[in-house]
Amino acid sequence: MMDGNPRPLGFHLGSAALGQMMPMFLWLDSDLRIRGMGPTLQKLMGKLGAGLTLEDVFHVRRPRDVRSTQDLTRAPRLRMSLRAAPHTNFKGIAVPLLDDDGALLNLSFGYAVRDAVRDHGLSDTDFAATDLAIELLYLAEAKNAVMGEVSKMALRLQGAKARAEEQALTDVLTGLGNRRAMERALSTLMQNGGGFALIHLDLDYFKQVNDTLGHAAGDHVLAEVASLLRASVRGADLVARVGGDEFVILLAGVHDRAPLERVGAQILRRMRRAILFEGNLCKVAMSMGAVMGPTEPTPVTEAEVLMAQADRALYASKRAGRGRLTFMREDGTLEELAEGARVGD
Repeated sequence: MMDGNPRPLGFHLGSAALGQMMPMFLWLDSDLRIRGMGPTLQKLMGKLGAGLTLEDVFHVRRPRDVRSTQDLTRAPRLRMSLRAAPHTNFKGIAVPLLDDDGALLNLSFGYAVRDAVRDHGLSDTDFAATDLAIELLYLAEAKNAVMGEVSKMALRLQGAKARAEEQALTDVLTGLGNRRAMERALSTLMQNGGGFALIHLDLDYFKQVNDTLGHAAGDHVLAEVASLLRASVRGADLVARVGGDEFVILLAGVHDRAPLERVGAQILRRMRRAILFEGNLCKVAMSMGAVMGPTEPTPVTEAEVLMAQADRALYASKRAGRGRLTFMREDGTLEELAEGARVGD
């Protein structure tokens, strides 16, 4: 010292001033009894306080064996938690007080600050003005909020993408698959093999409906026909509108003509029901051509051959009088599987 006296410097600091600097200080006497604490620690401990021992209130994990304040002050760091729920965790350091008058512990939450703020309803006034914990907490919360919004945006974009893809494969008027959807499904069936059936359908007398009753009537007919086609097949089967009044049905897992006959008969039977538009009868029928797909994986380029065969069978139905289903065998010969009638006949 300047005067040659080696005595240590001493400080006198009131509990209020100390509480401003260290809101979570803990003052222990030489018997490890609590003699005072900072305002934030008082808020956390509730009714627990002065007169109780450190062991009464805290579970000290580091150092493990605490018998005196010297055990605390010799430890490079402290790890402890409240014995009462919610068992808030603390880290800290301890320094000895003059004249062997106990120890002063300066505690903080460390990584547990978020849990402590939530569990005890703390705010920035419960931290020292120089403590960066609350600022870091605000930054973390802001980051979480931003990341949450980013995640929500990603989900919205993903949903929008899925809807766009669905719309790209859907016929707007009828809600059926469109040509792109049909080509994609047909390509998959060709590559996987396993057998399937393809039916090419075309509305008969549809032009007359448009010419006599208008395009609104034609749209109504297409929507009605789409509904009856969907009702005539299984849920997993594809029904697609591939042109103005043309449709394609793909029946996966079909290996013989029997399912074709059933589906064709159902469609023709439903086509006998009157389709009315503003009280006017829309006289239409359905011509169909069907083929069986390969049972072994086949190059996608063969799909065009299959479509051409179904097209030939379709026009055979039209030449035979319309309103019927014609099947093309593997040898190229044609066979009528089902026959219906035009509405009004």
